[in-house]
Formats: sequence, C-alpha cells, structure tokens
Amino acid sequence: MSVDRNHRAATFQSGLLGRLGLLGQLGLFGCLGLLTACDSSDSRSDSYRGPMVLALSWQPGFCETRPRLPECRSQISARFDASHFALHGLWPQPRSQSYCDVNAKTVALDKSRKWRRLEPLQLSKQLREELWRIMPGTRSFLHRHEWVKHGTCYSDLPEDYYADSITLMAWINTSLVKQLFARSIGTYLSAKQIRASFDHSFGKGAGDRVRVACKRDGKRTIITEITVGLSGSVADASGIGELILASAKTRPGCPGGIVDPVGLQ
Repeated sequence: MSVDRNHRAATFQSGLLGRLGLLGQLGLFGCLGLLTACDSSDSRSDSYRGPMVLALSWQPGFCETRPRLPECRSQISARFDASHFALHGLWPQPRSQSYCDVNAKTVALDKSRKWRRLEPLQLSKQLREELWRIMPGTRSFLHRHEWVKHGTCYSDLPEDYYADSITLMAWINTSLVKQLFARSIGTYLSAKQIRASFDHSFGKGAGDRVRVACKRDGKRTIITEITVGLSGSVADASGIGELILASAKTRPGCPGGIVDPVGLQ
C-alpha cells in the first residue's frame, strides 16, 4: 500500500472524475453496449490483485424478504435497481480475510449491525452519487459495513474500493446477463440459463464461476443474489471476462427461481 495517502487520493480522484465523466456520457456510468471496454487507464500500482467475489443483488427479490428496510420501502419500478443488478459487495478471498487493521470497537459495532454508528466514508461527490444509485443498501449504511468488513482488505481508501466496484457493476449491467434478467421479470430463470448467459457475455466457462442464491417466499422460490468469482486486478483489466475466467469454478447454487418484480407479491 502507498505511504503517501493524500497524494495518492488526489491523483486517483482526478482519474476517477475523468472516468465518471466518460461513463456518464455513455449513460450508465459504464460501458454502454461495450462488453469489454471500460476505461482502466487510471491504473494503480498498489491496486488489489487476487481472488475476490462480486455479490450482485436482485433488489426486488431481496426486498421481498426484507420489506421494512429503507431501500425497500422506497423502491419503485422507475428506480435503477428495479431492472438492473445492485451492488451488495466486493469481497477479497478467502472469506476469512476480513476486518483488516480494524479496531475491536469498530468490529463490534459492525457485527451488531449498528452500521449507522460506523465512521462516515470519505468519498468524492461523484462517486457517492453513483453509489447511491447502484447500491440501494447505502440507505441502510450497507456501504459502511462492506468497507469495514471487506474493503479494508482491498485498499487503503474507500474511494479506490468503490470505484473498482462501480466499474465491475457497469460491466455486468451493460451485458447480456442484465438483459436476460430485465426481460425475465416475473418469470422463472434457471441457474443453467443464467450461467449460459455469462458464457455468452464474458467467454466460455464464465458461467462456471457463478452461483445463484434463492429464498422461499410462500409457495414461490425467488432469486435474491448472484455471486461471481473474480481474480486479478480490476484497475489493470480490460474487461470483467478476464477476471471471471481467471477465478476458480464454483457450484451453481440454487437451481433457479422467479425474477421478482418491484413490490410485495
């Protein structure tokens, strides 16, 4: 990790502003229509490099099981996360790698889910606004929890951690996988279909690195989350496909479920 954090933060923020400006012009803070061409020119020599898991929430399904959360009470069909994947977290692996250099008091607050009382994160205005859009859980201070537990093992700065998370989400949300989910709202999707869509989007074998999570909702089984194995450096990658294919294979998880629409069903 860099010793001169202030200089590094200023340099990275300059690169981030340029990247977010470009992504904003593309309409999704991502690479709209370009499956493997996000701008990674702001490469950081100290960026995390190694195995990780990207957790993608299907927010309507998640909210079916947690309707009282602020992000669920406020969800409407016109909101971004009604038809796109939402960021849950980016987790360095193995899972035992957590709370890096975090003091015991903060760990205790986090584990007791008192996330509002965790220290606010120093994020640029542009990044904070995009995070609010793609990570609805920020309304419940999920971003503070994810940083404390996982981000501290990824980077010195929350700005770096969430900029890389935003890049990964842009690659996913401009892919055929997102299109498959958006057109399947209200219907059943199998894990086999989802994995095949990852193959088509990111290369043969990508689907073998994807696990589907479901929950029972009355007589229905609904999809709540997808986890995607990654390995490498986000800052140096030309696309998420190379990160997925470099990771270890995983089991498919849930065999399939309903892609839930917004609102309690």
